[in-house]
Amino acid sequence: MAKSDLKKMIEKIVGKEKEKVEEKKEEIRAEKVSQREAGKIYLKALSLHSFDDLEKIKSEIKSGNIVIVKITPLLEKNVEDAKRAISELSEFIESMGGDIARLGEERIVLTPQNIQIWKEKAASSETSTV
Repeated sequence: MAKSDLKKMIEKIVGKEKEKVEEKKEEIRAEKVSQREAGKIYLKALSLHSFDDLEKIKSEIKSGNIVIVKITPLLEKNVEDAKRAISELSEFIESMGGDIARLGEERIVLTPQNIQIWKEKAASSETSTV
């Protein structure tokens, strides 16, 4: 086999390998874009009007979204129902490994398991006697 034939064969093999590497890089890029799209986390605001709304809220958390829930619509109708609904959401969040916190008087925030809420500890109410 002549040197030129060997050189052509090597170039052909190396060229094919470069093409394969480029194809693989393109596949990886496409996969990363797909994963980013699938892995999006949304912050959603929902209102709690009745117990029927709990399933929608739970579904959003299961999908990995953060949900801010306005509780006043149900609170204005029936305080006990609102307490039961919040208790049910709290138990659900705990079972999912997520987090829940109050945002003022009208809202609560619920997060999926991969997101924790930073909660500032209340300052000590001890008073010193001088």
